[in-house]
Amino acid sequence: MNTSRRSFIKSSSAALFGASALSHLASGETQDTVTEAGPRNAFGDGPIRIALIGCGGRGTGAASQALHTAKLGMGDVKLVAMADAFSDRLDTSLQELSSWHPEQVSVPEQRRFTGFDAYKRAMESDVDMVVLATPPGFRPMHFDQAVRLGKHVFMEKPCAVDAAGVRSVIATARKADEAGLKVGVGLQRHHQESYLETVSRIRDGAIGDLTLLRCYWNSDGVWVRPREAGMSEMTYQMRNWYYFNWLCGDHITEQHIHNLDVCNWLVGDYPVEAQGQGGRLVRNGIDHGEIFDHHMVEYTYASGLKMISQCRHIPGSASSVSEFAHGTHGTANVSGASIQSNGGWKWRFRGDEENPYQVEHNDLFTAVRTGTAYNEAVNGAKSSMTSILGRMATYSGQIVRWDDAIAADHDLSPKKYDFNSPPPVLPDADGRYPIAIPGITPPY
Repeated sequence: MNTSRRSFIKSSSAALFGASALSHLASGETQDTVTEAGPRNAFGDGPIRIALIGCGGRGTGAASQALHTAKLGMGDVKLVAMADAFSDRLDTSLQELSSWHPEQVSVPEQRRFTGFDAYKRAMESDVDMVVLATPPGFRPMHFDQAVRLGKHVFMEKPCAVDAAGVRSVIATARKADEAGLKVGVGLQRHHQESYLETVSRIRDGAIGDLTLLRCYWNSDGVWVRPREAGMSEMTYQMRNWYYFNWLCGDHITEQHIHNLDVCNWLVGDYPVEAQGQGGRLVRNGIDHGEIFDHHMVEYTYASGLKMISQCRHIPGSASSVSEFAHGTHGTANVSGASIQSNGGWKWRFRGDEENPYQVEHNDLFTAVRTGTAYNEAVNGAKSSMTSILGRMATYSGQIVRWDDAIAADHDLSPKKYDFNSPPPVLPDADGRYPIAIPGITPPY
């Protein structure tokens, strides 16, 4: 692989999507790249102590990848604190991580925290970095607390589920920059060799000017956890967080963000409006909460370029997790890392690539150890907003503009975080939750 090309696309991606690149989409400002004046808070080869906040499957995986950087010779890393809403999730995660990294996991009982305030107590432990992997509705609050306490951050995508959360993450990202803190976001395609090379070629003009983008996350759907006797409504929704917007943001936000983010990366910008349709055809039971099982969105960028976006949770239907770009001189299967020009020239990525979930941690830890600028939070927030914009369009049936949507009084969070308090959405007497109705439901 061409090393100079890879270096170029990495640096240009950082300039476009780092927290220091404050584009007009945030608040009307002109894009401007700010470089830190030399290394700050560099760790060198010294130990880095981490806390895991959110001990589900993805959190356990992210913590394992953070610990694995030590096995790659990048310096000592230890997991010393853990937090989750539920003790059983924490215990399972701790057991798995201890078996995978026995020399690096040291989380005694006094540093295992459960409940809604567990994240605060874990962050207040003697840690240098936090891994944020709870349901995304908590992400803005947890990110803010981490930066307030001066912690480096790896946070899973999406970064927010509503406009208020997006604004919060962008504001916190700027504070992280000011403090010299490093922030990684789990949009791992930015760290995947095949994507880096393919995006670089497209942006270098391999298919000419972009004329259309398409992206998909079509699959069977995810788990359902049964309601147990005596379980409070808050507990039930927390256990089934994927089906409630205040926790998940719908699958267009929780999963499809990956594909939308790739299209934004190709354009180097974010959509200015969206319109689309969606609903519940198959996954429409009382155990499927309030989310849709399909979304189809047409996004428009400032240049007039269109992106067609599709995501579906319908078992037995065709599956695809992919992105495609069409241009004046050819087409590209971005996820398939291949390009074909109208004249017959073909290219396919044939290099070796490491696991991008690991590489994103390698890159973050390198920045922490060297003290170099590193902050993916603004792009994470804006790609999250791209998905939220699409959900607003499908739920309402309206054309929704970015500027209106991101400025809206749109906050899905509960009034109180307590297992005995009511969550933001409640079932009716038959156990069914209110569902958005296009043409009637407002966009925000």
